[in-house]
Amino acid sequence: MRALTWHGKRDVRVETVPDPTIQEPTDIIVRITSTGICGSDLHLYEVFGPYLDAGDILGHEPMGIVAETGSDVTEVSVGDRVVIPFNVSCGTCWMCRRGLHSQCETTQVTDRGMGGSLFGFTKLYGHIPGGQAEFLRVPFGNTLPIKVPDGPPDQRFVYLSDVLPTAWQAVVYAAVPPGGSVTVLGLGPIGDMAARIALHQGASKVIGVDLVPERLARARERGVHTLDLNEYGKDVAEEIRRLTDGRGTDSVIEAVGMEAHGAPVTRAAQNLAGLLPDALGERLMAHAGVDSMTAFNTAVDAVRRGGTISLIGVYGGAVDPVPMLTLFDKQIQLRMGQANVRRWIDDILPLLNDADPLGVDHFATHTLPLEDGPQAYKTFQAKDDGMIKTVLTP
Repeated sequence: MRALTWHGKRDVRVETVPDPTIQEPTDIIVRITSTGICGSDLHLYEVFGPYLDAGDILGHEPMGIVAETGSDVTEVSVGDRVVIPFNVSCGTCWMCRRGLHSQCETTQVTDRGMGGSLFGFTKLYGHIPGGQAEFLRVPFGNTLPIKVPDGPPDQRFVYLSDVLPTAWQAVVYAAVPPGGSVTVLGLGPIGDMAARIALHQGASKVIGVDLVPERLARARERGVHTLDLNEYGKDVAEEIRRLTDGRGTDSVIEAVGMEAHGAPVTRAAQNLAGLLPDALGERLMAHAGVDSMTAFNTAVDAVRRGGTISLIGVYGGAVDPVPMLTLFDKQIQLRMGQANVRRWIDDILPLLNDADPLGVDHFATHTLPLEDGPQAYKTFQAKDDGMIKTVLTP
């Protein structure tokens, strides 16, 4: 089969690799029809080289058609249309039964002290081949795949793999009060969708902060009050307070994480980690404070006293110093973590209808063949060509 594989920093290639096979009686093989490129994939493209091997298959936002089933699979059949969550979660362990699928005890990467495994996402999360490929082996065939109806286009459902549940969890964790206000820092795919969900759920004011003109324009079209970071810079929190009677918003969703701009020392450390031998690079990533605190500190500044920060942007290493005095003094609640995809599916599926209240049918800015994947990564990383969300079609 053809698959998009990692070969080094900013070096991904589409190559012919062996087809996946059934390894356990509950496995299924899915023929991929659509697969997204996620902002988290750029972390692999740029930073996480110490945790990857040449030839690793990337991607964790796939959907397709069941092509083969193991002997113990009873809940899906060959020909079924399915979306595959990015969490590799069993659905039956203590954590999964409590809706914490990202902490699945069956797939936890215990030798590295990490949570549940993820498709296509480094040795930190199980080193499992990803979904930017023609076929994907999926374990837990009775509990993991999400069956979706035939008929509507893939792009109505493919975001169930990551974007929709991640953004939904971000809004739930933000605890926006009825008719309340929320700031979304970062209007990439997750931040953009979180803003849409917050408006759909009744937030009276959603403020979106970014510095990419296309992202800002897209959010404005959906009713978000946008602030251009190029214009406001370090004064953005002051402007948010001006818009909210001097208090700040009830909640802040931090959808930027380690990609924060304005942190040259952090960027230099990330680049160095990617150049070192794997063992040294891993230690630097884990312990040397390679994450930027820019977006997090903005969230702490912008949220009102007694408010809530929902941290959904991915961090990859140590962060220091955390402004504990301010967090305590402002009585801020903080929630964070990988999305528990399966937990939110029943809430989201009813919204994926012809009325399309969240705008999923036209959410992608680019739909490209898998063979164009390397150029798509390059364009996405550079934020060129108005690329905000790309779906590849194997």
